[in-house]
Amino acid sequence: MKALVTGASSGIGRDIARALVCRGWDVILVARRADRLLELKKELGKHAKCVRCDVSKEEECRKLHEVLQGEDIEMLVNCAGFGLCGYFTETSLDRELQMIDTNIKGLHILTKLYLGDFVLKNKGYILNVASVAGFMPGPLMATYYATKSYVVSLTAAISEELRHKGSDVKISAFCPGPVDTEFNNVANVRFTVSALDSKTAAAAALDGVMKGKLYVTPTFSIKCVRLARKLLPDKVMARMCYSVQKKKRDSGKKNTERLYENADI
Repeated sequence: MKALVTGASSGIGRDIARALVCRGWDVILVARRADRLLELKKELGKHAKCVRCDVSKEEECRKLHEVLQGEDIEMLVNCAGFGLCGYFTETSLDRELQMIDTNIKGLHILTKLYLGDFVLKNKGYILNVASVAGFMPGPLMATYYATKSYVVSLTAAISEELRHKGSDVKISAFCPGPVDTEFNNVANVRFTVSALDSKTAAAAALDGVMKGKLYVTPTFSIKCVRLARKLLPDKVMARMCYSVQKKKRDSGKKNTERLYENADI
C-alpha cells in the first residue's frame, strides 16, 4: 500500500506520514522544503520516497501526478497549507493569493487527478486536511477560514457523488481545532484553548478516512462546535470567532499579520 502526502515536511502532514509507515504503508513525501523531506526520509527509511513540489503552482501539481503514474498510489493526503492572521484590510494580498493557490487550487487539482485514478480502480482514499474553521466565518483569519470552507464543501459534494455511483473510493475532510505543531514558534502565538497533540491528530485522521467517515472531528469539543454552528446564525458565530482570534493574535507579537504554516487553527 502506498500513500502520497503533501505538506509532509512538518506538522500534521509529517505525523500522518509517520503514522502511515507504522501501519505498514509506504509513503511519497511531498513539500517545498527538500531538506526537511530528506530528514523525514532518513527517519522512515526504505518506506519513504521524497518529491519536492510546490502545490501552489498548477504546473507542478500536474507534473507531480504525471511523474508518479508508475506508482500504485492508494491514498492521497492533502495536507499542504497555511494561514494568515490579521485584519483583512491589513494583511498581504500577495500572501492571501498564495494561500488560496495552496489551500484551494493545489488541493483541488490533486484531488481531481487522483480521484479519477481511484475511481477507475474502484478503490482508494482521499484525506483532505480541513479544519473546524471550515464550518464558520473567521474574522481576523477571513481568507484562511474561507479556504477551509471550500475544502469542507468540496469534500462533501464529492462524497455524495461517489455514494450515488456506488463507488468504493472513500473521501474525508479532517476537521480538528487547534493542533500543537511547530506553528507556535513560527507564528509566535499562544493558543487560548488546549491544542490536540499532532500525533493524536494524525492517528484520528487516518482512522476516520479508513472507516469512510465524511467529517473527521477528533474531539468532543469540536463536535460541539459543529453542533453550535447548526444552531447559531452566522453573525453570532462571527462575533464568537473574532473574540477567540483576537485573544490568540494578541498573545503573540504586536504586528498586524502572522503566518501559520502546516498547522490547523
